[in-house]
Amino acid sequence: MEYIIVTEQARPQVALIQLNRPKELNALNLQLMGELRDALKELDDNDQVRAIVITGNERAFAAGADIKQMAGKTAVDMLNIDQFSTWDQIKKTKKPIIAAVSGFALGGGCELAMTCDMIVASETAQFGQPEIKIGVMPGAGGTQRLTRAIGKAKAMEMVLTGKFISATEAERCGLINKVVPVELYLEEAFKLASQIAQLAPVSVKLAKESVNRTFETHLDEGLHFERKNFYLTFASEDQTEGMNAFIEKRKPTFKGR
Repeated sequence: MEYIIVTEQARPQVALIQLNRPKELNALNLQLMGELRDALKELDDNDQVRAIVITGNERAFAAGADIKQMAGKTAVDMLNIDQFSTWDQIKKTKKPIIAAVSGFALGGGCELAMTCDMIVASETAQFGQPEIKIGVMPGAGGTQRLTRAIGKAKAMEMVLTGKFISATEAERCGLINKVVPVELYLEEAFKLASQIAQLAPVSVKLAKESVNRTFETHLDEGLHFERKNFYLTFASEDQTEGMNAFIEKRKPTFKGR
């Protein structure tokens, strides 16, 4: 791994992936995204990890895609490179992913944060889709996830003007979960991840899958999908342990089975 740093147990059962191209403000080139894809796959298969935090540094989560890598390419070149295929692994990750954002989260950086399940931001964080300013448009979910998160009017304004929004405005719009002082943003993300890591892993995965299904179907089908996943939790040992612990007034011990 050249452009990311992976800490498997940054906290008990919580892994950390740090984007590590500081001179380029963590610009997302093909190699970095490939490394991120591979790391997520490995952590998703690791039974000792129950939640994942992705971060950059205080100056930038990721300031966008690597423009130098795309400049001069033709439409056929971009089609053959298929750079967005690596992003599919993030969506396929079954374990919850929390983005810890400070500084710039722009273009691909904003899209990467939105691909995560939750976002904790520092007071210095700025979110934006400025692709329009260089003659292109978002291509990794910026027009789709942003609109679903904050609504059509605000998304149109950001996408068509390239306007940035602050962490405070992003929280008000529903784009992120929480804003904290810059010295606390990573610790706050760990705190959220640790809360989730203590819960039943099978139920967490099924619940995440059900929430994400909201964006892919209509209400009746979504309710049917939710119900099936609810019933499926009763096939797990954790369901038995959780309900017995509740009845016996003790803390449950979840094993992910």
